Amino acid sequence: MERRLALVTGASAGIGAAFARVLASYGYDIALTGRRADRLEKLAEEIRLRAGVETFVIAADLAEPEGPGRILDHLTAHGRGVDFLVNNAGYGLPGVYAETRWTDQAAFLQVMLHAPCELAHRVLPGMIAHRFGRIVNVSSLAGLIPGAAGHTLYGATKSFLIKFSQSLHLETRDEGVHVSALCPGFTYSEFHDVNGTRAMVSASIPAWAWLEAEEVAAAGYEAVEANRPVCVPGAVNKAAAAFARLIPDEWGLALISSQGGRIRKV
Repeated sequence: MERRLALVTGASAGIGAAFARVLASYGYDIALTGRRADRLEKLAEEIRLRAGVETFVIAADLAEPEGPGRILDHLTAHGRGVDFLVNNAGYGLPGVYAETRWTDQAAFLQVMLHAPCELAHRVLPGMIAHRFGRIVNVSSLAGLIPGAAGHTLYGATKSFLIKFSQSLHLETRDEGVHVSALCPGFTYSEFHDVNGTRAMVSASIPAWAWLEAEEVAAAGYEAVEANRPVCVPGAVNKAAAAFARLIPDEWGLALISSQGGRIRKV
């Protein structure tokens, strides 16, 4: 019998690569997509040798509006549909909003909002028809706490993904489709290297507050299998999310304002 297929975006490193390994260990064939084809090929070979599953590599830039369609068309051409979608691709865009270029912000929104929404919209009909599907939208703890100066749209897009996931969860829970928003905090990956904040966060955030990408991916898999709409992995992150819900908004905003400069470029 043909194995089910999992599509992981942003799979070249970090949480995406960890998710691909977790899913392969559960017997899924894996489709890896991202911009760095060499890394994707290396990971695909590792997964094939370790798990004995079929892998697909699709180099694509989700900042391009045609990206989601190109990815799914590639799989359709190979006779495959998506049973498990991990919307993981993302990055941070440092700077004060008014001082950034709109073209950069528009590309950011394409990757962080439009692409995951389009991919989910395109694969959902097949999942519902087969009465099986899994969608994990990789959000962030930033989507559950007050906004901060700098990286202006990051927390906003992550909050959107949480609400989006909750709504999809309610719409599909009787259709055999599970949807979860995964909300990690500080995670060992290339995220802070890419946006230039590695030195800041390494100096400011203690080691006990960090999670490994493998821990985050495992928690996300368990959450979507249990059909939990929101998953916050790690005790520290759970405590932070709970604290943010309990205190008045103005207190939370003041706290974030006083601490945000330690970890964000403004």
